[in-house]
Amino acid sequence: MTFLSTIIIAIVEGITEFLPVSSTGHMIIAQKLLGIKSDEFVKAFTIIIQFGAILSVVVLYWKRFFQSWDFYYKLLIAFIPAAIIGFALSDYIDSMLESVEVVAVMLVLGGIFMLFVDKWFNKPSEDQTMDWKRSLKIGFFQCIAMIPGVSRSMATIVGGTTTGLTRKNAAEFSFFLAVPTMAAASGYKLLKLVTDPASVSMLSENLVTLLIGNVVAFLVAIAAIKFFIGFLTKYGFKAFGYYRIIVGVVILVLLFMGVDLSVM
Repeated sequence: MTFLSTIIIAIVEGITEFLPVSSTGHMIIAQKLLGIKSDEFVKAFTIIIQFGAILSVVVLYWKRFFQSWDFYYKLLIAFIPAAIIGFALSDYIDSMLESVEVVAVMLVLGGIFMLFVDKWFNKPSEDQTMDWKRSLKIGFFQCIAMIPGVSRSMATIVGGTTTGLTRKNAAEFSFFLAVPTMAAASGYKLLKLVTDPASVSMLSENLVTLLIGNVVAFLVAIAAIKFFIGFLTKYGFKAFGYYRIIVGVVILVLLFMGVDLSVM
């Protein structure tokens, strides 16, 4: 990876990780547009820079992470469904991650769904307390995001609004839930890498690239989170729905025309 491609991929991760547009899908697309072959280091890079995005949530909401043990209890409940299903279907999920076709279709379907989300689910209840039932329901919604192109952020925020949470509170819980979910998923894959001597050597030779990627993803994610909370609270999901549809349709048209968009 060149310095420029490192910066671009990290920016894409930082912008899209917490927006309901699918960070995985966008990184797959960005890799192809940049002509980056999906070798072992590129795969490792896209996993490891997620730690920078995770750190942005902890820094922005650090007071919430020290408020009570009940906060972690609710996160644990919401995390469990994805942890079980993700572990059980790990190989199958990995096989879908490089499919541009799956990403494009899910971008379009998710976009169409988001055009109607505000009408269907934007009915906040007076009680905004996060109890275990709400946490568990959001956790099951998060499992849908294992399909590339769905967006973990979209699934969990929609899950929150179906329980009566405001869009702001649902989005914030989605950010909090991203910390254990992304840390576990990325940590598991990183653990498999560091148990392989060849992978350890590869990572050590590219420490500067990994550091730059994490710093860029961290800074961009902070800006993206601040923007998203304000925009979502004021305007809802519709704009993101139109964006997803446009991107997904463009990709499908290119595929129909015979353009090779597969990640090599």
